[in-house]
Amino acid sequence: MALRALVHDIWLAGIALQILLAAVLLRKRTWQKFPLFSAYAFFNLFEAAALSFISRSSPGAVYFYTYWALEAVSTLLGLAVVFEVFKALFSTHPALRKLASTVFGAAIVVLIVVGVVVIFAQPQAEKSGMASAIMVTAEATRFIEVGLLMFLFLFSSAFGLHWRAHVFGIALGLGVFTAVDLVNVTLRSYFGNGMTDILNVARVTAFFLSVLMWTVYLWAPERVAEGNEVPERAQLEQWNQAVMELIHR
Repeated sequence: MALRALVHDIWLAGIALQILLAAVLLRKRTWQKFPLFSAYAFFNLFEAAALSFISRSSPGAVYFYTYWALEAVSTLLGLAVVFEVFKALFSTHPALRKLASTVFGAAIVVLIVVGVVVIFAQPQAEKSGMASAIMVTAEATRFIEVGLLMFLFLFSSAFGLHWRAHVFGIALGLGVFTAVDLVNVTLRSYFGNGMTDILNVARVTAFFLSVLMWTVYLWAPERVAEGNEVPERAQLEQWNQAVMELIHR
């Protein structure tokens, strides 16, 4: 019970912080530069408000289906944010931007297929089948996101990505949450409900920290790259040229 109370308190604090983040997004007009991230942030706030209302006014079945449906949308929006990060970094490199679009499009198709297969593989339990499908799809999505974000941070110098840039803050916050959520979903699939309270504490704490990072980063002035940092992007230009040559073969 103590852990559940802690989850509830962190969740409420997270909603308050999400409201602050929404205000920052509107004040800074971040939705113009990062529309997918803004949609992700506003949707998470909507999800929290909707689930809070439904939990108090509707039966368990309505909450169950609403929760998993909203989680599915939120998970896919998180993947879209990763795409937006790469798109922003590749804005001046059309070949890499096209490659990123192709990779993310293929990933979406694969994830949809995985979800449908799991649903039809468990026809005997409609509710558990839906939950299992979304859990498996979420695990696959988080795995893709963590891999792409690790690649991003490993080659941050080649991408010209500075730690004070807004796009870095968005990627960092999402990386923290997706990494914890990947472990969360994986452990939940192995241990079932045995570790539910502990995993819920880890998940809501990670999301709270992510929202805090986004709020601080997007409120602070963005650092502009200096002229002496331009040579670091030479490697990225070489990659773009190599992909361009591959496309035109």
